[in-house]
Amino acid sequence: MSRASSRIKKRKKGKEIVSSINEQQSNCLIIHYSCESFYNITDGRTPRVTSIAVKYFDTGQTKSFSIHKIAETKNVAFNLIADNYDELEKVMLDEFYQFVDSHKRAKWIHLNMRDINYGFEAIAHRYSVLGGIPINIEDSAKIDIGKLLIDIYGNSYIGHPRIETLCRKNNITMINFLTGAEEAEAFNNREYVRLHQSTLRKVDNIHNIITRIHEDDLKTNSNLLKLYGLTPQSLFQIIQENWILSLIVFLLGIIISTLIGKLLS
Repeated sequence: MSRASSRIKKRKKGKEIVSSINEQQSNCLIIHYSCESFYNITDGRTPRVTSIAVKYFDTGQTKSFSIHKIAETKNVAFNLIADNYDELEKVMLDEFYQFVDSHKRAKWIHLNMRDINYGFEAIAHRYSVLGGIPINIEDSAKIDIGKLLIDIYGNSYIGHPRIETLCRKNNITMINFLTGAEEAEAFNNREYVRLHQSTLRKVDNIHNIITRIHEDDLKTNSNLLKLYGLTPQSLFQIIQENWILSLIVFLLGIIISTLIGKLLS
């Protein structure tokens, strides 16, 4: 398969997934979570989870699970959270997996939650370590917006760090948004509320990005020529995807047909 054919196939599949999200909004959940930085862990354990946010795509309502809220319900003073972290985290993840159990048919939209370092597997492993029994979320029910963006717009669609840069390019608010380094610092400083606010901001921004993809209104550094290259097949695809070019080609076709008709008459 040629590079152009592969790119066309990936882009088409990606856009189909975005369309399916829009068509099945009531069945789609956007998830993001914050945790202890795995780069600062030297003993091999799984990072502690600080907060999880899940947003209903259709209503915009967000369900959140956070360490500081659990501490409040358990009457644990804020300055004692670190001393009782495992117990509080276990309760938080109990609530999260109860939520998962009640949404077994949902599609889970996420950002790079792919492995044991950071992802569904990391949360599940952490819960197991704490004595819980995690409920499995099938891979077929997960939609990675990070991969989706690359499939639709190509590897060079935006500079790094990708999501922050993409949000700024599209004037998507960055209020309470923490970078990876800032989240690590916030965890070390026990700023659990800041981490939670950042998690809430990120599910909102993911929702915003998906909506803009569907409406063909997301600004990137990519263009169709960069995506497909310069081949007959790619030029045909570019014309198909651009209504202005399609109109121009259509009008040119009419003009050429008319001229040929006059020449032959």
